[in-house]
Amino acid sequence: MKLFNYLALRVAILACLSVVPVIAQHHHDGLHHWEVPSRDPDRIMLTFHGDPATSRAVTWRTDTNITQAVAQIAEATVNSGFADDAVTIAAKTEPFDLGLYKSNASLIVHYHSVVFEGLKPDMLYAYRVGDGNDYWSEWIQFRTAKPDYAPTQFVYFGDAQNDVLAHWSRVIRMAYQTAPDASFVVHAGDLINTAHRDQEWAEWYKAGGFIHSQWTAIPVVGNHEFSSIEKGEARKLSIQWRPQFTLPVEKDLDPKLHETVYTVDYQDVRIIALNSNDLLEEQTEYLEKQLKNCTAKWKIITCHHSVFSPAKGRDFQFARENWKPLLDKYGVDLVLNGHDHTYARGHVPIRTTDSENDGDLGTIYVTSVSGPKQYEIDAEQMKAYATQGYRLDKSAEQTQFFQVITIENNTLTYVAYTTLGEEYDRALITKDFSTGKKTLRHKAE
Repeated sequence: MKLFNYLALRVAILACLSVVPVIAQHHHDGLHHWEVPSRDPDRIMLTFHGDPATSRAVTWRTDTNITQAVAQIAEATVNSGFADDAVTIAAKTEPFDLGLYKSNASLIVHYHSVVFEGLKPDMLYAYRVGDGNDYWSEWIQFRTAKPDYAPTQFVYFGDAQNDVLAHWSRVIRMAYQTAPDASFVVHAGDLINTAHRDQEWAEWYKAGGFIHSQWTAIPVVGNHEFSSIEKGEARKLSIQWRPQFTLPVEKDLDPKLHETVYTVDYQDVRIIALNSNDLLEEQTEYLEKQLKNCTAKWKIITCHHSVFSPAKGRDFQFARENWKPLLDKYGVDLVLNGHDHTYARGHVPIRTTDSENDGDLGTIYVTSVSGPKQYEIDAEQMKAYATQGYRLDKSAEQTQFFQVITIENNTLTYVAYTTLGEEYDRALITKDFSTGKKTLRHKAE
């Protein structure tokens, strides 16, 4: 009898336990645990919003149980005492329906955002996000920019796009290992492959982990950040883009371009992010305005589509005809592109000497790829660009890259690394700030 009662009790307990997963997985069927929102903050993203010397923006996600969220920030100290002096800031909370795109789970999540303002320049800060009570992120550090010209280092990625968790993770992690003190990172479009698919965004966040919350991001929209929600509908910007990135809004531009076209001034370096998918004529006016009024020592442009497309079947003719003349006129130093899933670095105008140490330089153009999807270079097309003053200096196929750009004194040093952490390409721009004249070297002296 005792054995029977024991077996009956065990069966009853197992039956109860078997129900628990079904209840816990409500609306979560088929999702990995790192896709499922909870009360704990996830997908924490640091972006620029306002003067980088005195402000930052942070965005994160929870489930709908968190209706009122906060961020805390304090000047970092050598021990945990800074937490006692942390300032608490109420977050803006935005409900977001993943189910707007039918391939996503039918979930409502909450995105929260805070803009830290009134910060001290060149100060190391620690921040965390949460509900203000029981559910917090870890404390995360970042340093504000100096108010004036100073050494600057940042990282740039071409397309991650495909198999992001499997094959991009090692790239961003090697980049962090190579340049851990980088101040910010440029993602030059096609961060994922299917614009609205939340599993791919989850992979992108998991691949970068804490790096996304520590390196301030300059995300650029690519063509794969646009897709129709329903078959037959017009292509739309990823439904996740604006909720998950708190970016500057250029109010003079068409609302369709808001948070996809913006300018960041970091320590006398101007970075202009463009949307090479839509409303290109309007952006031409914006680009000239941002360059004409620019007094920064260095000018950098980033957009997804390559101005000098190295891949077969690609041609961004509009940019060469309408944007390049402005880059020439206003002395833009560097253009960072993606899209073509190859590597190519070239410059305009053609050097007037064969010496490695002399050059007459206008703008360096780079196309790169960080993900596993790779194309072939069209060698004949690259040669044809010579009529527009372009010379190809270095190229590669079937290789995943990341790039580290370092600016110090009158020199900009550009280095491309493979995902193995090995240096593949190097270029140094030396500029006379009084005249704007630049020279190009391909090897360190």
